[in-house]
Amino acid sequence: MARQFEEAGIAAIIYTDIHRDGMQTGPNVEATGALARAVKTPVIASGGISDLSDVRNIIPLKDAGVTGMITGRALYDGTLDLAEAINLCKGETV
Repeated sequence: MARQFEEAGIAAIIYTDIHRDGMQTGPNVEATGALARAVKTPVIASGGISDLSDVRNIIPLKDAGVTGMITGRALYDGTLDLAEAINLCKGETV
């Protein structure tokens, strides 16, 4: 299905594992990476990101085509510091 939308000219695909969304159980790294490798369109990881370790797990998928992450509840609950996550994504030591 992602390839069909890709042909329509979408700018990015947000991949959300709905079983993990809002649960803070960690993102589905394997499925996110598989989708990113299967399409040419940039992929944004979503669902389950709860702390810096989850951010660290997504960063290596950059080479596969994952260009961003979405988190919400972790920010509200205080389990993820946004400034630290941004610095980590920029390659700064956190």
